[in-house]
Amino acid sequence: MLIIDSHLDLSWNALQWDRDLLKSVYSIRQTELPLTGKARGMGTVALPEMRQGRVFVSFATLLARCTGRQAAGIDYSSVAQAHAVAKGQLAYYRALEKAGQVRVIENASQLVAHQHEWQAWDAAHADEPQHTPPLGFVISMEGADPISTPDELAEWYALGLRLIGPAHYGPNRYAGGTGTELPLTDNIGPQLLREMRRLGMGMDCTHLSDEAFWQAVRVFDGPLLASHQNCRAIAPVQRQFTDAQLKVIIERGGVIGASFDISMVRAGWQYMSQNNLTDGKPVMMREIVDHIDRVCQLAGNADHSALGTDLDGGFGREQSPRDLDTIADLQKMAGLLRERGYAEADIAKIMHGNWLRFLHTVISQ
Repeated sequence: MLIIDSHLDLSWNALQWDRDLLKSVYSIRQTELPLTGKARGMGTVALPEMRQGRVFVSFATLLARCTGRQAAGIDYSSVAQAHAVAKGQLAYYRALEKAGQVRVIENASQLVAHQHEWQAWDAAHADEPQHTPPLGFVISMEGADPISTPDELAEWYALGLRLIGPAHYGPNRYAGGTGTELPLTDNIGPQLLREMRRLGMGMDCTHLSDEAFWQAVRVFDGPLLASHQNCRAIAPVQRQFTDAQLKVIIERGGVIGASFDISMVRAGWQYMSQNNLTDGKPVMMREIVDHIDRVCQLAGNADHSALGTDLDGGFGREQSPRDLDTIADLQKMAGLLRERGYAEADIAKIMHGNWLRFLHTVISQ
């Protein structure tokens, strides 16, 4: 079954982690064996495995923070640095596009053509995952720090940016993020949201603090999504959304992508001290279905739940479900949803259909 994954940090992995994503996951792991550090030698995402798993569209991020909390490879000392890093990440996607590996999808006609090409290939070449059409990327920004001022947003839009999550971890320039109790930043936070609305962009609510979330959904009346977000009722930490927050996104016609970062899946799982490869009670993909099912129960249908794995978000197999070796194993989710009693039409919505519908509200030109 075709899959859409609404959150992959592909360019960050390629440039800041120095991973050649044209190679297989297994080759990258071998290359990283001499390296130390979290997730080295344990990655799960590369383009060959995305093809094998039929991940025909992904929301490919730009990620460079400027929060005042400098951290190598992700959080920079100045806006100019964050801006330049994100532009470089965008250039990486365009280089892959020039090489025929991917296509950056900017409008509805491109999306429809891409969908039809993949559906035709999938019907005719079920056993040839290495010879797929190009992968489709919709460009998203995780944390708006690289946007120097709201007036600059039109330039980013012209370059292909279609979705923005104003915040990431910490006190972002435009909004309070995960781990804070900060609202939108005075003046420039609401200005950014109004400019996003003018351009027809979607707002990714993921990582907004509770205070910033409620303010943002009042200011921004355009398309809402949560690209990689689980349920606080199941995993009760601030990073997850409450039922009330999820209902707002549902009522506005948005979609919530279930994250595969197991620190967001099971209550009490400690990513700094636990390793899911060795844990005696490992988190499995069936527990992600719990989060998907809760969103569906809140909505009363299967129209608002989807996949947003974040599988390359700074962790690897040690922080992924035990029964997932690479992103190709996302195909197992269809069977797990069947076991939970979901009908085939609803499984197709969760695996790709809901994101297709949502994208047509954002890239409608």
